[in-house]
Amino acid sequence: MALPPYPHARRTALFLDFDGTLVDIVARPDAVALTEATRDALATVARHVDGALAIVTGRDIATIDAFVAPLRFPIAGVHGFTRRDAVGRVQMPQLDGDLLDKLKDGLRLLCSENEGLLLEEKAGSVALHFRARPELEDVCIATMERIVDGAGGFRVSRGKMVVEARPKDANKGAAVTAFMRETPFLGRVPLFAGDDVTDEDAFDAVNAAGGISIKVGDGLTAASYRAPTTAAFVAWLVDYAQHLEGEGS
Repeated sequence: MALPPYPHARRTALFLDFDGTLVDIVARPDAVALTEATRDALATVARHVDGALAIVTGRDIATIDAFVAPLRFPIAGVHGFTRRDAVGRVQMPQLDGDLLDKLKDGLRLLCSENEGLLLEEKAGSVALHFRARPELEDVCIATMERIVDGAGGFRVSRGKMVVEARPKDANKGAAVTAFMRETPFLGRVPLFAGDDVTDEDAFDAVNAAGGISIKVGDGLTAASYRAPTTAAFVAWLVDYAQHLEGEGS
């Protein structure tokens, strides 16, 4: 499964995960940095596809805005729980704040007892990173599952050296489908690139729509194409931007 041919800009809508897709995953989530080459490529591609480019991520919308500034894109955050459309309208379903606080309190206690664990608190979810303490993976997962069992409305999802509690309704595939009903995405062929198990819902949605799905990295996947590394996908994106500039489409 190689990377796909360059899609036609006027017919394509791009949906891109962030961590592990546009930037390398690092020990601390706040330490990632978007390169200027990647930022320039995103700006170029977005212009050629008439704005039909969105970030679909587990991060908060505001966090992504800070990383991609001065650019500003439609974004689905917290795995699709929050969504900002192309005209700036933000959708965020109501969530029981007491349940979320219960989750955070239990995980803060675990982090206070185990140096190196990192708690990432977001609007609507909480992620526990154990990259600095990989030997605590089982403990982190068991603790998260135990707390979530007592907090209805959430589910546990696992990622690369992270376990997360997120709303049951948070789904990247549903977010992509919602974007595709709106201008400027409407009527285009969707392309989605992502690196983790939380991206599989989006791969399924894009495949069902006859689109292009790209898995970044190894692992079983429903995606039709694959980039072996983040660097390989970013290189493809940069080359695609240069191709679009060259043909003036």
